[in-house]
Amino acid sequence: MPRPSRYAPDTLPHPPSWRDDAACTEIDTPVFFSPNRSDIAYVKTVCISCPVRPDCLTHALTHREDYGVWGGLDEDERNTLLRDAHRAAERQRRLQREKERKADATAAA
Repeated sequence: MPRPSRYAPDTLPHPPSWRDDAACTEIDTPVFFSPNRSDIAYVKTVCISCPVRPDCLTHALTHREDYGVWGGLDEDERNTLLRDAHRAAERQRRLQREKERKADATAAA
């Protein structure tokens, strides 16, 4: 007897996704990855009114999408956002370590 597949057959409905409600579903995908500044500006205007913009941006940041406009931000804007978040987290860790050192020094004294 053949072993059943662990993957669902294509005939089953796919679970709902944030992409189903995206404002960009009717727009050609290549325009989102165009180096042309006018295309990027056009796509960002579509993103402004998109109801799933936060989900789209979360996807791009989580999966480190390197190219294209995602969640209304282009590659450079997403990289800046990630870099700033990384710096803020590092600053927070540094402050926490200093606080712990001071607490240890006070307890030892």
